[in-house]
Amino acid sequence: MGFAKEFKTFAMRGNVMDMAIGIVIGAAFGKIVTSLVNDVIMPPVGVLMGGVDFSSLSVTLKAASGDAPAVVLKYGAFINTIIDFLIVAFAIFLVIKGMNSLKRKQAEAPATPPPLPVQEMILRDIRDILRSKGEKIL
Repeated sequence: MGFAKEFKTFAMRGNVMDMAIGIVIGAAFGKIVTSLVNDVIMPPVGVLMGGVDFSSLSVTLKAASGDAPAVVLKYGAFINTIIDFLIVAFAIFLVIKGMNSLKRKQAEAPATPPPLPVQEMILRDIRDILRSKGEKIL
């Protein structure tokens, strides 16, 4: 099999396509969560904490000198990133919990037994006829 054909077979498998779709949706979801944290959650939290803008909280470790920029520890951006992570982790937890719940329900549902082969059905009929005639059957 040629390399291109082998790659096409690999790329078109369901799992690879599902993963690609998941990555694209995950990236978009990450942007939504970042906007939620930076634009919706943190401004009211900052107001409640006395007008603090978390994204600009930082500590200057070394002041700028000449052409060298200042060395800044941006702990406010780090706090925003932690909140982003917690929201994404909670959303993933809810999705996985829902999927596990559905899997459990499917596993608990009684599976219908496969139909009996024709030979076994004929043997059962013979057994039932012999029983009805009073024959002793093992």
